[in-house]
Amino acid sequence: MQTVTSPVDPDTTVERLEAGIEAAGLRVAGRIDGQANAARMGREVPADRILEVFRPDFAIRVWAAEKAAGIDIPLRIHIYTAADGDTRVALRRPAEVFAPWGNPDLDAIGAELEPLFDTILARLEDDQ
Repeated sequence: MQTVTSPVDPDTTVERLEAGIEAAGLRVAGRIDGQANAARMGREVPADRILEVFRPDFAIRVWAAEKAAGIDIPLRIHIYTAADGDTRVALRRPAEVFAPWGNPDLDAIGAELEPLFDTILARLEDDQ
């Protein structure tokens, strides 16, 4: 698992990551807002969001390589406020997600996705 500290607040972090996802040619397949879900229950929690990231052509390749590996897609990026107040971004790297399958085709997909996730994370440092 990779965890980095974002230099900006959670909302701006999500915006920057979404811009990075678009720049990498990937898509946000889903959004989970744990903070909002907790608020619906009358509970207040620090920022906690998940971006689910992938692209249909990659999904088709994953299914062709190992149908059961569909459990591991889309890939997820977790944005949260840590106990020290910092905004953190955590994810399992694509190669790490697919490695346990021991499938060379999945390994190739993971390797292809690695630089795209570097592009996404690089957006955290944007001063825009």
